[in-house]
Amino acid sequence: MAFQRPTLTEIIDRTFSDLTSRLSLQGALLRRSVVGVLARVLAGAAHMLHGHLDWIAKQAIPDTADEWLPRWASIWGVARKDAEFASGSASFVGTINGIVIPAGTVLKRSDGVEYETQADATVTAGAATASVKAIDAGSAGNADAGTALTLVFPIAGVNSAATVDADGITNGSEIEGNDSLRTRMLDRIQQPPHGGADFDYLTWALEVPGVTRAWVYPLHLGAGTVGITFVRDNDASLIPDAAEVEAVQDYIDARRPVTAEAFVFAPVAETLNFTIAVTPSTAAIKAAIEAELRDFLARESEPGGTLYLSRINEVISIAAGEFDHTLTSPSADVVKATGHLAVMGTITWL
Repeated sequence: MAFQRPTLTEIIDRTFSDLTSRLSLQGALLRRSVVGVLARVLAGAAHMLHGHLDWIAKQAIPDTADEWLPRWASIWGVARKDAEFASGSASFVGTINGIVIPAGTVLKRSDGVEYETQADATVTAGAATASVKAIDAGSAGNADAGTALTLVFPIAGVNSAATVDADGITNGSEIEGNDSLRTRMLDRIQQPPHGGADFDYLTWALEVPGVTRAWVYPLHLGAGTVGITFVRDNDASLIPDAAEVEAVQDYIDARRPVTAEAFVFAPVAETLNFTIAVTPSTAAIKAAIEAELRDFLARESEPGGTLYLSRINEVISIAAGEFDHTLTSPSADVVKATGHLAVMGTITWL
């Protein structure tokens, strides 16, 4: 029989009964009697110890540990992925040619996120472009093309307003959370490295900061080749750019067997739109259905995979508050070509 941790009330009652029995006390006792006070104090201490033992028991097992999780993971050679700094480039307008925008120049976004130029940039023909990097690591530093930046300290001969270039400021990611670290650790325990098995490539791809899901294709381009594609769900765009693909390629190349040739590529995103009639037709229920569909795609959409219509209907049905619905589009299983990934599009509500 499994041990059931007693509640505080149960411990108080047990302690009170034990004290009155051992002291041979007879009759009813006052609510604030010495025995009653002692019972509550002793029970409180015991309850606290039960809680601490509960916590220790969770830390002692890898799949339930939280505070000790990084130490468990380190035993198996799995390290928490650090947060990444977003980087890109920004364009400046100059009024005096030859003016230098020095490395270390700080720019600020409207929401307070700050960036720093990484090298000197010289105004030529009234313009200059400088590489920039977020001062703080994390996805908050990512910025879309055209985002306005402002010089924190004005530079004579240069407009204080700057803009993010066409490629945006990307690659910023948060420090890896416990759930992701635990999953990678358990994969490492259950699937030890095999010197180039398909799951080895999956493990290597997922070790790169920012990578959240990956897929491996043995014999991708013939004997001796392996294909790897991946996404970054926590970025503004989950499809990796060229720099992010190169980072994974370099990481895997440093670890793959010398006899294998790895090809890392970005999947092709294809938006999946939905047309749904739902009852009741409230904003809260529609939001719940959208959240369920997004979670479904994050779990089950994969390059070249199939999303079954019955599963899509099931996902809509489990949304909180949904009583009945009709899914008009898609009207059949969604089958994607090799390398193509279904991503969340728009929902048309009927």
